[in-house]
Amino acid sequence: MSLSDPIADMLTRIRNASRAGHPQVTFPASKLKVAILDILKGEGFIAEYSSKSEKRLSDIEVKLKYTGKTPVIRQLERVSRPGRRLYTNAGELQPVRNNMGIAIVSTSQGVMTGRKAKKLNIGGEVLCRVW
Repeated sequence: MSLSDPIADMLTRIRNASRAGHPQVTFPASKLKVAILDILKGEGFIAEYSSKSEKRLSDIEVKLKYTGKTPVIRQLERVSRPGRRLYTNAGELQPVRNNMGIAIVSTSQGVMTGRKAKKLNIGGEVLCRVW
């Protein structure tokens, strides 16, 4: 099956699984997805993730994080889409939910949070927002 936006598919699977109260979710792997998951783990939005591979196909299994029965990820939205890319410079990067959330930005120096990109004075494509 061919997906036109695999990042949006990953975010939707995480959002749906966390709202349903599932302990983990699995989806196909890619380098960009791993970079996004590194940021989500570093910022404390997910517990952990691991890569499973069978022959040439590989999957990522993400263990979701909860406080009691409430998911840590309250909102997860895709900003830049294949039909409408959103690029921004460092000066235009806005805080997400009064710095309670993060923006994930794909820059020329790799995938990073919006705060880090602003600190390094680098712009790029805003992939998603999480809070």
